[in-house]
Amino acid sequence: MERLPSWIRQHLAALRALLVLTLVTGAIYPLLVTGVAQAVMNGNANGSLLRESGKDVGSALIGQSFTDGDGNPLKKYFQSRPSAGGYDPLASGASNLGPQDVLDTLPVPGAKDDEGNPDTGRQSLLTQVCARSTAVGALEGVSGARPYCTGDGVGAVLKVFPAVGTPTRVVSVNQACPATPFIPAYQGVKVECGKPGEDYAAGRTVPVRGNARAVVPPDAVTASGSGLDPHISVAYAELQAPRVARERGLDVHRVRTLIAEHTTGRALGFMGEPGVNVLELNLDLDRLKG
Repeated sequence: MERLPSWIRQHLAALRALLVLTLVTGAIYPLLVTGVAQAVMNGNANGSLLRESGKDVGSALIGQSFTDGDGNPLKKYFQSRPSAGGYDPLASGASNLGPQDVLDTLPVPGAKDDEGNPDTGRQSLLTQVCARSTAVGALEGVSGARPYCTGDGVGAVLKVFPAVGTPTRVVSVNQACPATPFIPAYQGVKVECGKPGEDYAAGRTVPVRGNARAVVPPDAVTASGSGLDPHISVAYAELQAPRVARERGLDVHRVRTLIAEHTTGRALGFMGEPGVNVLELNLDLDRLKG
């Protein structure tokens, strides 16, 4: 029998390889891995879903909010770490704002964006942290003050003019007029409040640390890289314990015992910090009184 031309043989060999690899990698291997996962770690393989009263209430691997319809924290529940993506698995990700992001864009009263919505401005990462710290402090009955934050919960940042040389004008750029600047003067120059819409780019940026000592833990005011972190630090959980105990009429020691029961150690014994799974903790709290 006459042999097929070499180019046809090469194409047939490539086609056979494609079919074999498709079968192995596209069917046999996935089915094998799925079968082993279902047999060995059924719960984890199916998303670590948690059920209550016969309904799925969430995943132990994904954080969620515990707020009312207006976004206010439900006081009887432990609150999760902030999320840049709204705890949406499809929007998982960080804010991509870095430590140099300290200047707000103040909303201009009466102005509208390109879609006709009221101008809301833009909060810097620093102001987001300051605002969260103030809110957590008010919720937990502790000081929400922290370095580089003003008393009204925005970034304590000045713009100094000229950028080089002796200052002649100083503006607290994140405090919109008629707010009272967080310090009255800088190097002998009276500090002004920020005017929405005014361009302060030519000035020198001066963040002011102040003397505040942070009581609110860092994970209470910063979002995780995924925006879906189901854990909070032990320090943040301990901060919330008195409020949760008071709202539920429980002994605070009982609540702290539950915190300890839901605290996981460092990964592999040495990576990261211990964490508290918020959803599992809140579910156990709900079960205490049926």
